[in-house]
Amino acid sequence: MHRDLDSSNTAPPPRFDATTITRPDDSLLVYYFIISVLTTVGFPIVFIPLFIRFKTLQYRFDEQGVSMCWGYFFRREVYLTYARLQDIHVTRNIIERWMGLAKLPIQTASGASGATMKIEGIRDPEPLRDFLYLKMRDVNDEIDSEASANSSSTELLREIRDELRKQRSQREANQ
Repeated sequence: MHRDLDSSNTAPPPRFDATTITRPDDSLLVYYFIISVLTTVGFPIVFIPLFIRFKTLQYRFDEQGVSMCWGYFFRREVYLTYARLQDIHVTRNIIERWMGLAKLPIQTASGASGATMKIEGIRDPEPLRDFLYLKMRDVNDEIDSEASANSSSTELLREIRDELRKQRSQREANQ
């Protein structure tokens, strides 16, 4: 059988849609259980907050930024606009690698020593990281283009000001 190597038959890879990620992967709960078991005596003290975190953890990706919220009793929500994002990493410890999970710590220019947000329980994190980098660059490119447009507007206003001063000084000289 002859295979046609025509490139028109190959479909482009599907576009990544971050809005489909709303919850961590279910295996994150297994990871939390393993981490809690490793604490031996402190198992219930460690596992119960992690269990509550897993059950309430939600992500939301929209056009302006990314949101993460969790908690029953003390609800916490972190919202970062794409313009504030500074750095995004993919981290995995040995257990996470074994389970196929990853974290994406996201840093901003807030001055905090650690990540402002950690997206946990993600399988195949590279497309999400690339999506966030793309959004971050797009927003920064828009800001740069607005800044250059503002600088050209400022330059135009300076030219008008200088021309008006020149006309005023000519008028005063003629009087």
